[in-house]
Amino acid sequence: MAERDRIAAADQRIAAITLDEHTVVRRNADIEHERTMAITDLLKDNSFAPASGHRGPFHVHLAIEENRLNLGICSTADSSHEVIVLPLAPFRRIVKDYFIVCESYYQAVHSGRLGQVEAIDMGRRGLHDEGSQLLMERLADKVLIDHATARRLFTLICVLHLRG
Repeated sequence: MAERDRIAAADQRIAAITLDEHTVVRRNADIEHERTMAITDLLKDNSFAPASGHRGPFHVHLAIEENRLNLGICSTADSSHEVIVLPLAPFRRIVKDYFIVCESYYQAVHSGRLGQVEAIDMGRRGLHDEGSQLLMERLADKVLIDHATARRLFTLICVLHLRG
């Protein structure tokens, strides 16, 4: 791979991410920990290449409005801006089930039922993978992301669903 291509590929990433503070509700410490870890891990290692061809790195702003995910994408290289809108109806069942399993997981962890934690965590990871795969499929013609990036973005989509 030519040096220019390697640098261009390395720049196709998210350098900063924000969540719409109108929809983000500070919940319990477990949810805040998940949110913080997803953002930290995402910024450390991700792959994000909009089909529009804009050059990165990117600042991404996530918001949920009227049951749609809005991904505001701003290139830090050339200040170009675009918004990708993604209907969230296909995610409804997965997000609902994910919340139920996460609640069971946190209860098991906090009550010391460590024998149940592993089994519940397997279910939680399975739903997380299902949501991540669906996100990759739904974004395929809009932005190319890898599986790890999709997992972290799915976590943040779930956090955005928490409303007061």
